[in-house]
Amino acid sequence: MLSLDLSKSTAHWLDRATVAWRGETSPSSRYALVYSPKADIAYDDTGDLTGDIHLIRLSPGALTDAQRAAWPHLRDYSALIVDPRDAGLVKDALRSQLVAAEWDLSGGLLAATGVQFPGVLDDVYAAALSSELGPAGRVLPRLSVWAPTARKVELRLNDRVLPMRRDDSTGVWSVTGPPTWYGRYYTYLVTVVAGGVLVTNEVPDPYSLSVSAGGRRSHLVRLNASALKPPGWDKLAKPAAVRQDRAIIYELHVRDFSASDSSVPAAERGTYKAFTGDGAGMEALRGLAADGLTHVHLLPVFDFATVPERRSDRAEPAYDFATMPADSEEQQAGVAATAATDSFNWGYDPLHYAVPEGSYATDPEGSARIREFRAMVRALNKAGLRVIMDVVYNHTHAAGQGEGSVLDRVVPGYYHRLLADGTVADSTCCANTAPEHAMMGRLVVDSVVTWAKAYKIDGFRFDLMGHHPKAGMLAVRQALDALTLARDGVDGKTILLYGEGWNFGEVACDARFVQATQGNLAGTGIGTFNDRLRDAVRGGGPFDADPGIRGFGSGLADTPGARLADGEELIMLGLTGNLKDYVLPSGEKGSEISYNGSPAGYADSPGETVNYVDAHDNETLYDALAYKLPRDTPMADRVRMQALSLATVMLSQSTAFLHAGTERLRSKSLDRNSYDSGDWFNRLLWDCAQGNGFGAGLPPRRDNESKWPYARPLLADPALKPDCAAINTARDRFGDLLRVRTSSPVFGLGSLSEIQNRLTFPATRVPGVITMHLDATGIDPRWKSITVIFNATSQTARQTVAALAEATVTLHPVQAASTDPIVRQSTFDGATGTFTVPARTVAVFVRPA
Repeated sequence: MLSLDLSKSTAHWLDRATVAWRGETSPSSRYALVYSPKADIAYDDTGDLTGDIHLIRLSPGALTDAQRAAWPHLRDYSALIVDPRDAGLVKDALRSQLVAAEWDLSGGLLAATGVQFPGVLDDVYAAALSSELGPAGRVLPRLSVWAPTARKVELRLNDRVLPMRRDDSTGVWSVTGPPTWYGRYYTYLVTVVAGGVLVTNEVPDPYSLSVSAGGRRSHLVRLNASALKPPGWDKLAKPAAVRQDRAIIYELHVRDFSASDSSVPAAERGTYKAFTGDGAGMEALRGLAADGLTHVHLLPVFDFATVPERRSDRAEPAYDFATMPADSEEQQAGVAATAATDSFNWGYDPLHYAVPEGSYATDPEGSARIREFRAMVRALNKAGLRVIMDVVYNHTHAAGQGEGSVLDRVVPGYYHRLLADGTVADSTCCANTAPEHAMMGRLVVDSVVTWAKAYKIDGFRFDLMGHHPKAGMLAVRQALDALTLARDGVDGKTILLYGEGWNFGEVACDARFVQATQGNLAGTGIGTFNDRLRDAVRGGGPFDADPGIRGFGSGLADTPGARLADGEELIMLGLTGNLKDYVLPSGEKGSEISYNGSPAGYADSPGETVNYVDAHDNETLYDALAYKLPRDTPMADRVRMQALSLATVMLSQSTAFLHAGTERLRSKSLDRNSYDSGDWFNRLLWDCAQGNGFGAGLPPRRDNESKWPYARPLLADPALKPDCAAINTARDRFGDLLRVRTSSPVFGLGSLSEIQNRLTFPATRVPGVITMHLDATGIDPRWKSITVIFNATSQTARQTVAALAEATVTLHPVQAASTDPIVRQSTFDGATGTFTVPARTVAVFVRPA
């Protein structure tokens, strides 16, 4: 059957000798790679190919076992082998328009398709992996860009156009200039075949270190220049490092932090500078650090595309939202009207991977953002907090020739993952990148190392990490581990590494490579988010049509059943670190327990699990409880259930991860996806007199309309708006949890053997109550053991631990001195070893050494 479609690319050039061909090959056909340096391949009236065409002859063969293993999604393809006589044509063909074609023996064209060529680029230009890229040079600036498929690359420096030299072994183009180049703006003029057409793209440097406002031009700087460093930068004193399983992480958005804070000067709200002053937000962070918080995790702060960087280019909503009814549609409509041009976006749409975002700088033009970003890091470190970056390498804002496309306009068809027909995959919401390709993988490693060395970042959270190869994440870990204080100014081994290990899309179930997913990362020390504990505590899942499905922390204990028992088992497993080989009281290992048909336990060590019950994604914990708790639940009980839910995270063996404001009952007015919901729905309110954000109007129609019937009566209910007393109480309870967790090494046992030997669930199971016992003998000089009772029921709970009969056990000193009068009612009867804990309370007891 005649198959002629040059708009698709179904052939794959795997290496210099092999093309994978979809379908069977025939001994009665002739095959070739057809290429045209002029990009003028077309069909003539007879249906044959015309233009300035050249041929690389191909003959039918078979994929090797190694090739099938390297390209599992192509394992059923046929192979065409490059004629050795034409091997010298490969590099020229790669810089041309490419078509794979089949003719019958009489010369009739049977099939023609475009060609995917990342594999052969990685093979032919493997030397590029060790080449210098981006701005470099101590005295004389040198610029280098990998563009192996380009016919020509030139440098535009301000208004001058200068030639660049190609290294034929690496495909890297470079140019060296005088010191006067520093401080100037530049772009590359890349003449290349894109979409079957020869074009000249003007594009910024993929390895940019500084850019113009809007990111259209690169800015040539030396990151070690004194003018780009705030005072004391080179001798920055960091808070003490903590092991990954001991980390307590606070997820924070730069703009949220101060946009609604009147204690910050107006010109600095929503910027890096807000962290360098004495506003209410910094006072709150210093208080959290004093209680035990270790890290601030910043949502994307690399240069992203969706917020106009100049304030003069932005348009904010012109409404007095505060005067509108709590259940009105008007607020979300007003936010939507300016969403494309306002100051807010989460920022998961990368433009330049190694440049700070400009909309968070007081001046987005050039290098001011670098100095202000560093000053922010310094201020957070001074406050006692290490800094983590949220990084998004799984997709870019755009691909192809579109506005905001960078990588794909330098090497078209390489940096993004292509589907079987050559179209760009978008399962991550945008144009998926392909970090399995060598130079995209290198870009990931190089930019992470830049942030670690030049900005002294203490950790990285990878967005949709399951779309990365496990090998790529191990390469990142290896590169970080190689950084030393003496040589690089940072101790790379203390840098945390974790991400979303979800398994979906075109790469699901290791379809293209071994993914960096939850189970696959066991044994690596790289952490992944634990959705098992999250769902068991909150109830249901993030995509439920009915948001009222309850869990352990949202009232399910009052109607016990099999679902509660299953959830409690997931929570117990989560408390251990979600270890796959931990043996639970049921006798089952963690990996033998089911979570939606998959093994619940997946980690080898507790640092490989990040426990959480809310994050920027999905409803906040307060909002989830608003949906799930009975409508008439008193505010005091809501506060207690908030604390109980957070306690499952805080008192676990894993990394504890918290959404900013959760300690203050933060609400987004039931918005489940606030990525573009403006400042109004994303307010982080440090002044309790302003409330917690609940009742800000119906959440944006875009992602919430199906839940409006559930949301409307809740938002209209004034009883669900917490007052200062409730907010301050929630903060106090969270502070208690911080101080309890950091009070003893027993909350960070660190290994399966220690956890299996020291962490038990010794009491008879009572629905809605979990009793965890921690043996502290020999590792805590103050206490022999710690016992934690999680009572999620609405009744007083009694739990007997026979081994503690006749022992002296008291309430933890933090709770004994707590401002919570209810937890102080918790008691222990030494005669029987029985604990008594009030309703909706987490009580921690200690046995003195």
